[in-house]
This record gives sequence, structure tokens and C-alpha cells, in this order.
Amino acid sequence: MTQRFLAIDFETAEYARDSACAIGLALVENLQIVETASYLIRPPSSRFVFTNIHGITWADVKEERTFGELWPSISRFFEGVDFIAAHNSPFDKGVLGACCRRYDIAPPETEFRCTLRLARKLLDLESNNLKSVSDHYGIELNHHEALSDTIACAKIMIEFLKIEGECGLCL
Repeated sequence: MTQRFLAIDFETAEYARDSACAIGLALVENLQIVETASYLIRPPSSRFVFTNIHGITWADVKEERTFGELWPSISRFFEGVDFIAAHNSPFDKGVLGACCRRYDIAPPETEFRCTLRLARKLLDLESNNLKSVSDHYGIELNHHEALSDTIACAKIMIEFLKIEGECGLCL
């Protein structure tokens, strides 16, 4: 059976879930990353409190498209996938939902799978954060850069799907 999933990662400007300022997308088919994309996003407000984490400022995004304007360019990534993967998926699912609500977009109804939760279940690591799990698998990571985080998440999910195939787990 062909497996097709989308890995995503959002960076947000501030505490509001609809303050996405960057998104990374990685489409995976048959355990191979087949397409990636990343975009800066102009959030609804110029308030940035997480610049120290991801390095993105209002000056970087003030001329970029809003999530609503970007959606026609990225919605195809969400079509025909078996699931959406994210490391700490409640966060990314919440950002996606909030951004969709803000711009009156029907959010994808696709199931989310959380690589953080799976790491806790499948690995015996001291920490299961994205950096630790990436290090465990030898995956390069420029943490809090949306595309790098997304590609790492995709590669981690690929590793977990290989484990599932070997052990008959139900992820």
C-alpha cells in the first residue's frame, strides 16, 4: 500500500495561535520526501515575541502574504495524504486550525500523528524534543527554522514507519 503523508511545522510570532509567521511543508510518498516548501507568513499583528527563538521579525514578513493569501498555494499539499505529521502535533494542529478560522478556510480533516508522542512510546531517550530525536537518528537540524524542522519531522516519521513495518505496530 502506498503511504503518503505531509509533515508540517509552524513558527509563530507570539502567543496567539493564528500568529503563524512561517510554515514548512514536506510531502512524503513511499518513505521518500518528494517535495518540500517553506514560506514566511505575515501574521495579523506586528507583535513579535518569539524572534529570539526563530529569528523572524516583523520586518522579515511585513511584505509577505497572510495565511489566507498563501492558502491557495499550499492547500494542494494537504490533499490526498493519509495523515499529517508534526513534532508536538497539538501545537501545529492548533496553529493550522486558528489560521484557517481567521481566514474562513475549512481546515483539513486529515488525522494528525505526533512524532513527539511516538518518540516517547518507541524510543528510550532522556529527552524527546526534536533536536534529541534528530540527533538519535543522525538527522541534520537547524532548529526553529520551519523547513529544517519539517524535514527532520518527516525523516523521523519515516524511521517510525519503518519500525512499524518491521514490528507490526499501529502508529
